[in-house]
Amino acid sequence: MKPIISIANILCFAMLLCGVPSAVAQTIMDGRVTMRDVAVSRNNDKLFVSMDIDVSTLDVSTNREVIITPRLTAGADTLDLPAVMVAGRSRYYHHLRNGVQPSDTELYRSGKTSVIKYRTVVPYVAWMGKAVLGAANETCGCCSESLDGGSAPLLALDLEPKHPKKFAPEFIYVRPEAMQKINVLEGSAYIDFPVSRTEIYPDYRRNPVELQKIIATIDAVRNDSDSRIIELTIKGYASPESPYSNNERLAKGRTKSLKNYVQQQYSFPESIISTDYEPEDWAGLERYVASSSLAAKDGILALIRTDMDPDEKEARIKRNYPVDYAFLLKEVYPGLRHSDYAVKYEVRAYTDIDEIKRLIKTQPSKLSLNEMYLAARDMVPGSAEFEETFDIAVRMYPDDPVANLNAANASMQAGDMKRAQRYLDNAGSSPEAGYARGVYAAISGDYDSALRLFVEAERRGVAKATAMIKHINEIK
Repeated sequence: MKPIISIANILCFAMLLCGVPSAVAQTIMDGRVTMRDVAVSRNNDKLFVSMDIDVSTLDVSTNREVIITPRLTAGADTLDLPAVMVAGRSRYYHHLRNGVQPSDTELYRSGKTSVIKYRTVVPYVAWMGKAVLGAANETCGCCSESLDGGSAPLLALDLEPKHPKKFAPEFIYVRPEAMQKINVLEGSAYIDFPVSRTEIYPDYRRNPVELQKIIATIDAVRNDSDSRIIELTIKGYASPESPYSNNERLAKGRTKSLKNYVQQQYSFPESIISTDYEPEDWAGLERYVASSSLAAKDGILALIRTDMDPDEKEARIKRNYPVDYAFLLKEVYPGLRHSDYAVKYEVRAYTDIDEIKRLIKTQPSKLSLNEMYLAARDMVPGSAEFEETFDIAVRMYPDDPVANLNAANASMQAGDMKRAQRYLDNAGSSPEAGYARGVYAAISGDYDSALRLFVEAERRGVAKATAMIKHINEIK
C-alpha cells in the first residue's frame, strides 16, 4: 500500500498547517466515519489538504468496500482529490492482487486501521480560493457495483490574499460666491514737458511713444465687447528738485493737461475720470536709493526719511553729498517725473459652459472663480483638464482660500500630493479646508492626524467627515 504523501511533504504540512483554522470534527455515513482536524492551506502554487479520517466504527463486510473521496467545489468547478478505500477481507485481497482504480486511491482493510492520516498536495487554481471542501462516500459490492452513497461539506475555504483596505477619499469642492468682476489695467507714462511748462506737445521728444502707452491700455478695454470702463484715474508726479511750490504747480498742471488730452481722444463722461498729483516723488527716490550702491546711500536715506521741509531736505542732500546728488539729478530725477494711470473696468458674466471653457484656455483673466467652477463641474474629476482648470483659477486668484482649496482637492484627486500640499498651505481655516487636510493626511498614510482632522471637521458641521471617521477606523 502506497503512503498518501511523501515524508518530505509531511514536514511541509507541519509548517504550513500550523495555526491554520480547521473544521470541527464531522461525521458522515450515519456517524460511522468521523473527519477530524480538517485543514487546508496554500503556498504559492500548491494547495495542501490535511485531515484525520476515523474509521474505527466503520464495519465493512467481506464483499463490500467503502470509497471516501475528498472533493473541492466552487460553482461549476470541481476537483476530486485522491480517494481512500476501506475494504472488507475479500475485496481487500482482490485489490491487492489486481490493483485499485483509480490508481491514486489508497487501500485499507476494514478493522485493521482506526485512523487514516490523509495528506495530499494539488496544484492551486484561483477558483479554489473560495471553494468548499467536502467528502463524498460510496459503498460498492463484490463487482464494484454502487450500492449506496452520499456527500457532506467539511470546510469553506478563504485562501485569496488579504489586501489591506485602501483609503478611498471623498473630496469636497466649494462653490465660490458669484461676484462682480472688476479688473484694473495699470501703467506709468513718462511725458516730456518743456522746462517749467504744463502743456502737452504730443510730438515732443518721447511723447508719441508714452502717450500711445496710455491709449493702448484704454483701447484694450474699449475694444473688448465683454468689458465696460467704469473709472480712469491719473496721478501725476514731479521730481524733488526744489522749490516745492513750483513742483506742486507742475504736477497739478501737467496732470490736468494729460486728463484733457485723454478726454479729447475719447470724450469720456466727467464722472469716469479722476485725477490726483504728488508734487515730489520722494517715495520713488527712496526706493531707488535703498536698492542702489551709492557711496552716501545710508546718509541720503536718513535724510529722505525725516519729516523736515521738502526744500530743506533736498538742499541738505545737495550740500552734504554733492557727488551722489549730481548723479541723482541727472540719472534718477527724470524718471521721477511720471504719470501713473489705471483703467478700472467690469467684465460681463458668462453662463455658457463651452464659452467659459474656451476662455479658460485663452483669456482666464475675464473669468470669476465661480464661472471656472461651473465649467469644472462639466469635466471628468481627476482628468488633466479638470486639474488644470483649478490650477488656472489659483493663478488668477492666488490669495483666494477657496481657489486654493479646490485646487488642492483636484491635485489630490490626480495624485499630485506635492502640489496639493502647496495649495493647502493657502486654503485658509474653513471647516472644508480642515476636512481636505484630513484627506491629505489619510492618503499619505497618517491616519492618526487624519482622524483628528476629520473629528474637528465633523464638529464644525462637515457632514462627510462622519463617513471618513468610520472609514479610517475600519482600516487603521
